[in-house]
Amino acid sequence: MRTIIGKQIRMELLLTARRGEAVVLAMGVPLLVLLGAGLFEVTNLPTDDRLGFVVPGVLALTVMSTAFTGQAITTGYERSYGVLKRLGASPLTRPGLLLAKTAAVLVQIVLQVLVLAAVGFAVGWRPHGDQLLPAIAVTVLAAAGYSGLALLLASVLKPETTTGAATLIYVLMLSVGGIMFAAPDLGAAGWFLLPLAAHAEALRDTLLYDASVPVAIWLSLGLWAVVWLTAAARNFRWE
Repeated sequence: MRTIIGKQIRMELLLTARRGEAVVLAMGVPLLVLLGAGLFEVTNLPTDDRLGFVVPGVLALTVMSTAFTGQAITTGYERSYGVLKRLGASPLTRPGLLLAKTAAVLVQIVLQVLVLAAVGFAVGWRPHGDQLLPAIAVTVLAAAGYSGLALLLASVLKPETTTGAATLIYVLMLSVGGIMFAAPDLGAAGWFLLPLAAHAEALRDTLLYDASVPVAIWLSLGLWAVVWLTAAARNFRWE
């Protein structure tokens, strides 16, 4: 089974490479936000370090764009075109497919984050590195939660509806997720309602302030990962 999942991961990455325009589009908005909000005073921020505030938010936005929006739309159309039905007739199990798709998304995210971080560093971003491991850990949790929700939506909704729902959620999260300005303070429950804001705040705590990630954020992002991956595993349909 490990060999089968490994081959599926490679196939997912190969298909992504063939959709180069989708990758560029997924990075286009975060890159524009990084350069626009990070270099120009287009919004009021709670700190004088604009890049220190904006770049972590942009990294969180990229994770959501790839793991959630792109994943939901792509998987929805794969089901509509019968791609998943053919995979269902192979030795690949349903949990195996979900694992392969999530792992492939994580690989994509690593590459995109490295590119955006390099751009940020080139224009003056100077993050702290002492809390890098917690920053990576919360990013993995966020990506897993987004991927689980994306696969669930793609399984139970029509492709067109999935595209609309994923885009709407993306826009709402971008609007209130604290990427270009401080997110609203909704308390501990707010981190679960606004995972993008929770992830962005965690990255700022670690990379900007050199502080630990709040327990409430760990719990909220961990809950997102468990809830949505479990729901996707139970309800995912091949056709």
